[in-house]
Amino acid sequence: MVNLTQWCTAFLLSALAHLGQAQILIGQTAGFTGPVAAGVKETADGAKLYLDAINAKGGIYGKTIELISLDDQFDPKLASENARILIEDRGVLALFLTRGTPHTQGILPLLEKHGVTLIGPSTGAMVFHQPVNKYVFNVRATYQHEAEKAVVQLHAMGMSRIGLVYADDSFGADGVLGAQKGFVVAKLQPVVLEKFNRATPDFAPIASKVLQSKAQAVIMLASGQTVVDGIAAFRAVGSAAQILTLSNNASSGFIKSLGQHARGVIVTQVFPNERSLAYSMVKDAQYLLKAQGGGDLSPAMLEGFCAAKVLVEGLRRAGAKPTRTKLQAALEGLHNFDIGGLEVSYSPADHSGLDFADLSIVTADGKFRR
Repeated sequence: MVNLTQWCTAFLLSALAHLGQAQILIGQTAGFTGPVAAGVKETADGAKLYLDAINAKGGIYGKTIELISLDDQFDPKLASENARILIEDRGVLALFLTRGTPHTQGILPLLEKHGVTLIGPSTGAMVFHQPVNKYVFNVRATYQHEAEKAVVQLHAMGMSRIGLVYADDSFGADGVLGAQKGFVVAKLQPVVLEKFNRATPDFAPIASKVLQSKAQAVIMLASGQTVVDGIAAFRAVGSAAQILTLSNNASSGFIKSLGQHARGVIVTQVFPNERSLAYSMVKDAQYLLKAQGGGDLSPAMLEGFCAAKVLVEGLRRAGAKPTRTKLQAALEGLHNFDIGGLEVSYSPADHSGLDFADLSIVTADGKFRR
């Protein structure tokens, strides 16, 4: 005769196992609080737009996708610990939409150790593109490409006195390499080349140098609130230099944080115009956002939306019983996948995915204009 307690225990374990099989766990660590919180929230919201739509239709092979998001406060050490928890304790199938260059770098050993893929890191650092990392699948252009285009475009606008101010971390150093390529193309030298402490920036001495240099434009390679503080310091000493920053700040939250200094700031973009219905990715995202009663689509939301499309396609191709190994192989075999007007392709020799880059300017009404 079967013991009732044993039967109940077995039934409960079976039910829990069934529930576990009904979900695909995907992990994310990013700075939901701290200096990049606005952009992180928007990229995550964009991803959820698409993931929620997929789940509403029954998910992938009957399994819903659960995104487990942990806040690392934009701290590289906490990002690494979060990734460990997600991979080892929570057993996620893959990581998704991490934020920050040094933060994501710290996670790479965990990806290698556990054979876990990272899809759509929200960073364009070259270290995640070359040399190719088996487990990292990018869905955006590199910062170097953006920075090079920025210098060339500023020169084409008639500016010859261009400065470069950057954080003393791997993100800043990476952007500098791209900007230097642009200076070579434009046959110029930066009139200001200054780095600052990422953790405790002091812009007062840099602002004085920017003013004295009579810079017509300054490219700022930094994140969120740090750029806001730098611009305020430049304006406080009387510099009217055109400010340009990269796509890591392409969020409506960043514009709001700029306050009175928002108008005229140039921000590079790695996806098409978020108001251009010529791209079906934009049309689809706007439709889903409207259905949820949301506001305007932002570039950061579009990045998350497109990254989620790649994640879902990888899961589809990994089959009804996806494993970490199957997902990595499925993504590496993804060729000419249309995400709505742009095609994403990977191979064992190339995990970049996209190379789209454009410039936008913040207008008086607080919007990005191309």
